[in-house]
Amino acid sequence: MRSTSLPYCRPHLNANEILAAAECLREGWLTTGPKVKEFEAAFSRACGVEHAVALNSCTAALHVALAAMGVGPGDEVITPSLTFVAGAQCTMELGATPVFSDIDRETLSVTVESLEAVVTPRTKVIITMPYAGRPLDIARIVEFAHARGIRVLEDAAHAAGTLDRGEWAGTRSDAAAYSFYATKNMTTAEGGMLVTRDDGIAERARILGLHGMSKDAWKRYTAKGAWRYDVVVPGFKYNMPDPLAAIGIGQLERLPSMQAARDALARSYLDGLSELEGFSVQAGPSSIGDRHSWCMFVVKVDPRVAGFDRNRVIEELSRANIGSSVHYIPTHQLSAYRHLQHAPLPETDAVWEQLVSLPLFPAMSESDVDDVLDVLRRLSDSGSAGASLPAALAQ
Repeated sequence: MRSTSLPYCRPHLNANEILAAAECLREGWLTTGPKVKEFEAAFSRACGVEHAVALNSCTAALHVALAAMGVGPGDEVITPSLTFVAGAQCTMELGATPVFSDIDRETLSVTVESLEAVVTPRTKVIITMPYAGRPLDIARIVEFAHARGIRVLEDAAHAAGTLDRGEWAGTRSDAAAYSFYATKNMTTAEGGMLVTRDDGIAERARILGLHGMSKDAWKRYTAKGAWRYDVVVPGFKYNMPDPLAAIGIGQLERLPSMQAARDALARSYLDGLSELEGFSVQAGPSSIGDRHSWCMFVVKVDPRVAGFDRNRVIEELSRANIGSSVHYIPTHQLSAYRHLQHAPLPETDAVWEQLVSLPLFPAMSESDVDDVLDVLRRLSDSGSAGASLPAALAQ
């Protein structure tokens, strides 16, 4: 057992980012202000997409994007079930119906084929997600959707650092929603960014993200600002504060080096796991210019081969003072969404019970990876087909 805890994730902040946030506090600009505008401009340049709208979460970005795309009662929004609940939640908040798509068992993401099985004349938007940061050939999905008059919104929560045929999320789709939550490849503590090439989506998203006001609130308190404003549509309180944007500016600058660290750690995991039976990993990128962000390193545990299940792996890691997680409990299995009718989701239902996310963050060392792999090796050495399985699985 380790003498110190290895958490599932630890944010990778440096002194400059902490100082930048503190400087905002000292200057007294705590809400949306010049740092947010600077962060938006920097993110737009980095991803090569004209509009970048900073918000207080990826969920907020998904919500305003769907609203800006005109989603409402009577519409359907297709989303994978093997994802966080945010997309389905935002769809229902707008009075529309989430429609769950199955996934490919190897990539853990939706495909044109799985989308085709559930698309209807009522489908307004397709939400896709590059699971764990693996590119999903978004161009093919966009072509499928646009041919049917359907818009594509990328849930890019895992995609800071991902390249899909050399391009960031949001360059081919109608919009993309990034996450800067504490476990992501870059963080602002809490926060998100909506990127789009569509002028109309961007303009409406900016208005909806700040109470439906016709002007940014921060402009009212600058020397050139004016006190008068209008609320042109009911909106939401989704704006990002300046101290968080200040962190984001520094994180974005360091994203290439943090990605390189993730790449190296992922290679070590892949090398070690290649020797172990019963463990498999998500299929790698398949096109020239693809890059996996390794926002998560997810292992599939086949209990029939390994002799133990995913839950046993989590327990043994915990005993060794090592954190882990599961991504995700499928949305259609959660109490708030079980009432929704959906097509059969055999791949989702089968694979999620095999998934465990191992620790992976830039401050980890190769020794940390070895500690994780040692636990898996011990399990693999002690396992025999069916040895630790419930009777129903062992049959």
